[in-house]
Amino acid sequence: MDNPKRIIPGLPLPVSDIFFGTAMPPVMTDGPEAEKLLDSVLACGVNAFDCARSYGLAEKALGRWIREREVRDQVAILSKCGDILNGRVEVNHRVILEQLARSLDALETDCVDLYLLHRDDPGTPVEEFIETLNEAQKKGMIRLFGASNWTHERIAAANRYAKKKGVMGFSVSSPNFGLTRQMKDLWGGGCVTISGPENEGARAWYRENRMPVIAYSSLGRGFFSGRFRAWDYENARACLDSFAQRGYLYDENMARLARAEELARKFGVTVPEIAMRYVFGSGMNVFAVVSTTSPQRLQMNLSAAAQPLSAGDITYLEGTEP
Repeated sequence: MDNPKRIIPGLPLPVSDIFFGTAMPPVMTDGPEAEKLLDSVLACGVNAFDCARSYGLAEKALGRWIREREVRDQVAILSKCGDILNGRVEVNHRVILEQLARSLDALETDCVDLYLLHRDDPGTPVEEFIETLNEAQKKGMIRLFGASNWTHERIAAANRYAKKKGVMGFSVSSPNFGLTRQMKDLWGGGCVTISGPENEGARAWYRENRMPVIAYSSLGRGFFSGRFRAWDYENARACLDSFAQRGYLYDENMARLARAEELARKFGVTVPEIAMRYVFGSGMNVFAVVSTTSPQRLQMNLSAAAQPLSAGDITYLEGTEP
């Protein structure tokens, strides 16, 4: 199915509004055959894939499918390095190059289109990150690079250094963003969200700078899946994993879900469509990472992305009406 694509400067092909997330579907992370799922994703019009060194066997499954289907020139690959190890984040020159080499091998490609630092390591200066990533880019191992779970202030600092040196800076950012407000760090360290009223300054920075935002957990790891109703905590606990419960299962988000249900009835759509339309109504240059095994749900997300909510509807969903 043909869906509109958008340009991220520096990539060889336009990409879909939706990046298919390989972190959640067991068919990807546990290593069984993933070909049927990935075939259906590409058939829906999604040609961008979000992966990471830490996503089990997802890189291997994705790389095998790309090779067997001979679709490397039709897809954009995003992968990430650096995560929480032994209770702390360690990302530096050695970690980046070692994990990039492993990712290229698993993905069976000589170049990753978008390479992101999965976490920030405050013990490593931004100068080391920029120099290392430019080294990899000049060798043709990556096309563009960026950050996931970095504050916009650290990204700005890195890009000031890159500009001063006349080299490439961070081109994209992948924070958490969606209608669900992240009340606690889901994984207990290093998660950065730009959701919620407290992060309006970050969203304003992204709107002003037009840096592509590749938003993860846009549906709150299933909070806005429509599988449970507002205020039904019993079914919510049955549907959501422990990470989603830790980060999202609070009264404020239940209130947002109740308002999303009301707008869904008003517009004759589903709750997930409302949540996705919220993301694309943010005014940012945003893409959304979506994980699902249902082609129908994926197509619904693509359709919702093309119909962003109005500012008034967004204000209502956030509960910030005067």
